[in-house]
Amino acid sequence: MLKKGSKLNSILTGSCPKCAEESMYVDKNPYNLGNIFKMHERCSHCDLKYSLEPSFFYGAMYVSYGLGVAFAVAAFIISYVFLSSTLLTSFIAIVVTLIVLMPVNMRLSRNIWINMFITYDKNWKAAQKTT
Repeated sequence: MLKKGSKLNSILTGSCPKCAEESMYVDKNPYNLGNIFKMHERCSHCDLKYSLEPSFFYGAMYVSYGLGVAFAVAAFIISYVFLSSTLLTSFIAIVVTLIVLMPVNMRLSRNIWINMFITYDKNWKAAQKTT
């Protein structure tokens, strides 16, 4: 299991990057497309405001592009190299992979983006009591 407080745990679970106590998202399931972008405004435990500035998550688009390229390359290698598919079949595999993993890509890119700016604070409870 991933260690609580690690960046990888926060990225893969979508938990608060500061306290790792709750999910940042209203609905944890990324395939519930009606709620894919719905996030809590603040963490109910450590009071971290998730949108650090207006349009904060626009930067996640750059991360999303990189993840999309990684997924596409992986799909190509699996289909063309390991399964010996034709180029057309490999292209179809890439398109299907990108469509199927789009919700996961959206969430992962947001999780990676916020974790680039917020670090885990194991003493967040003590900081809450002093304010």
